[in-house]
Parts: sequence; C-alpha cells; structure tokens
Amino acid sequence: MSLVRCPSGHVYNARRYGKICPYCNMKLSEEEKDVKPAGFEPPVELLEEELEPVCGWLVCIEGARVGMDYKIHDGKNFVGRGDDMDVQILGDNTINRRNHAVIVYDRKKRNMVILPGDSSGIAYLNGEAVYVPTELKPYDSIEMGESRFLFLPLCGENFEWTDTKK
Repeated sequence: MSLVRCPSGHVYNARRYGKICPYCNMKLSEEEKDVKPAGFEPPVELLEEELEPVCGWLVCIEGARVGMDYKIHDGKNFVGRGDDMDVQILGDNTINRRNHAVIVYDRKKRNMVILPGDSSGIAYLNGEAVYVPTELKPYDSIEMGESRFLFLPLCGENFEWTDTKK
C-alpha cells in the first residue's frame, strides 16, 4: 500500500486517490511527487492488473461529498468509510467504517441489489429501511448516515459487458 501525507497532515492511499487528498482536496507538494528514473518500467503486477469495468454508480446528492460519484463493480461492493471498503465514503462519520451496506451486481440475473451490512448502521432505500435484499431501480434514493445517494445503473437488462465481446 502506498500511504502518503498531504500538506494538511491527512494520511491516505495514493494508489487509490492519486496526488489529491480525498479529505481536503489539497495536492501533494512537489517534493512528495514520485520521481521516475529514465527508462522506468512499472512493476509487472501493475501491467497484469485486470481492470474491473463499472456496472453502475452511486452519486452523493446530500451530505459531505455532494457531487462525488462512487463506482459499483460486478459482485459484492462493501460500503463504508474504511480504506478496505469497495465503496469508500469519506466525510460522513455517521456512516460505519466497515460494511454499512452491500450493493451487489448479479451478472447472471443482470440486476443490482442492496443488502443490509453487518454493522450497526441502517441503509434506507427510498425512505424505507433495508433489512432484506432489495432490488435497486434506476434513480433510487439510498440514505446512509447523514448522506443521500442516487443510484445509476449501467449494466442490467439493456447492457452487459459480455455483450460487447460478441
């Protein structure tokens, strides 16, 4: 993991967020930037790393990160504030650090589902608490902590990444 410290003192994962601090949006200072020697080649693991295509998004429409989008990928997407979460939502400390909710894209059924997390926090779908797996529809409203998100699907009935390989 490549943890860095921004000029304000926040520590974050530069591999995930690059040169801009996700807490205060400040850029890393010049001396903290990576200096690559001539003929630099990225490690083989980076070249072989498989990209996960996006299947949908959550977009923050109320709360600490208004306008921020969060990618949803195939399979289970664990939502929380922690650095190990697939969907990491910073700035709202009322969202649990780990597993506040889970959003799943099921490629076989071509649908998205929201599940309750295994933390003490409750997620709300269109104003109703999520206690059981519930299918997501385009433009559904999801509330977690003091933030509200809009759900926007890409994959589903009309599109799947495997369709492009034909």
